[in-house]
Amino acid sequence: MATAFLQIHSKPSRISTLTLSYFLFAAGIAAYFYTAAQRHRDNPEERVTPTLQQMAQGFYDAALKPAEEDADLADNATLSQRIFGSMLWKDTKATSRRFALSMLLLLPAVILGMHMGLFPYIGVFFLRFVLFFDKIVALSLLPILFIAFGIDELSKIMLIVIGVTPTIILDAFNLTKGVPPEQVVKAFTLGANDFDVAYRVVLKQIWPRVLNSIRLNLKAVMLFLFAGEMIASTDGLAYRIALLRRHMGMDVIIPYVLWVALLLFLVDLAMRAVNRWLHPWFREA
Repeated sequence: MATAFLQIHSKPSRISTLTLSYFLFAAGIAAYFYTAAQRHRDNPEERVTPTLQQMAQGFYDAALKPAEEDADLADNATLSQRIFGSMLWKDTKATSRRFALSMLLLLPAVILGMHMGLFPYIGVFFLRFVLFFDKIVALSLLPILFIAFGIDELSKIMLIVIGVTPTIILDAFNLTKGVPPEQVVKAFTLGANDFDVAYRVVLKQIWPRVLNSIRLNLKAVMLFLFAGEMIASTDGLAYRIALLRRHMGMDVIIPYVLWVALLLFLVDLAMRAVNRWLHPWFREA
């Protein structure tokens, strides 16, 4: 039937899967370059929609040449020296450092959420405060953070932690509450103490789902990091995008945006692989 592809039990063939999976990518790319060609035909000095050649040249310069504020490399510099002294490497390293520190600081949130869900007094003490704090728009705290911590690294990292931590705490809390109480009772009958139940029964069950939750919040983490870098920073991927925006440097901005998307995709892929390796029984979305 012609409408077979609309049925619940239909199974796409391998060719259909490949075609449909990449159709929107191909359509979007084709639409962009068609628009760029039309605009450049009308105005050769067009800068809003750079051509493929212009973006390739912009990315090449970013990946092999230093930033404007840095000293030029020697003419006889090797390829590795050019890469590690380039603007792209400098910005990627700065953003990656802040991102990694922020992700590490999210781990205590998982432990706190688990304790809130498992130990009644800890839950009573923290729950209402976390629920209220979760409703505060993190970006509204940015001026306060800059005043309290300055415009250095700490304020940017704290923005990410404040923006994402309440969500992770509440997710760990709800997942802990979802653990069947029969398993807790059974662990106690087998001689486990409170912390055995917490770390050997409950944490092992919620951990893969919490990792999945953190993975799904990667874009939120990067959003808060970009907000901090755009407002007050001297390096980083978002800082460079904001700086190039003033000069309409779309030939570099678009490759930078795609580079950020690629990095987040690779982090997401790595977290999926680690979760499958540590918890082969878990099936994530």
